Amino acid sequence: MMMNDDKCILKVEHLSVAYDDNIVLKDVSFQIEKGTMTAIVGPNGAGKSTLVKGILGLVPLVEGTIDLTLDTKTVSAYGGAKANSIYNHIAYVPQTSTVDWDYPITVFEVVLMGTYRRLGWFRRPGKRERDEATKALQTVGMLDYAERSISQLSGGQQQRVFLARALVEDQEVYLLDEPFKGIDKTTESVLVKIMKEMQSAGKTLLIVHHNLQTLEAYFDQVLCVNRRLVGMGLVKDIVGSHILDETYSY
Repeated sequence: MMMNDDKCILKVEHLSVAYDDNIVLKDVSFQIEKGTMTAIVGPNGAGKSTLVKGILGLVPLVEGTIDLTLDTKTVSAYGGAKANSIYNHIAYVPQTSTVDWDYPITVFEVVLMGTYRRLGWFRRPGKRERDEATKALQTVGMLDYAERSISQLSGGQQQRVFLARALVEDQEVYLLDEPFKGIDKTTESVLVKIMKEMQSAGKTLLIVHHNLQTLEAYFDQVLCVNRRLVGMGLVKDIVGSHILDETYSY
């Protein structure tokens, strides 16, 4: 998919990632238009989560470049190093299965953590930040659970709290890794509604997704990955095409 540079908010070129000299993603290139909601799909072990972590700088890049064009500046990262500068400008919702839920922290404290990067090391959250956390919890329907331990919540409730934390970060780009995994249909509907509202407000969302049946209802475009970029396009063009078949065929 080609687009005007003034519409492109995230540009990834020739990105490759390896674990212990084993290439798990090779030569991935794509562009994301501002204000879109994109699904990242592929079979288990295809490198979907690795792609997200590579963009964020949570794993080092073997090669490639990443350009994040924000309203006020452009931030870039290059192969051979972690892309920490990118991480500071993207809100990330990890898989709930990767989180240590035994850590003694309340729901409100988890959401308040979304303000920490903005405040820096030496400033403590004040009334403004606490009001933002309260509003975010209200948005995701979890305000009544604010003082409860995060470990006491169901998987769907925990996912709502993580989305609230991302809302408080108030970034232009959001990366979410399997946000609908292991949650009930009601919670999924709530999350999708919030994400659509975020998109309407001009936010850009990339979401690792596994249910191909909901692609057309949830997303504008889809990025198909299986250790490489198999294809990318509008959902209406990808669903039912050979690209999906090729993505899941090996």
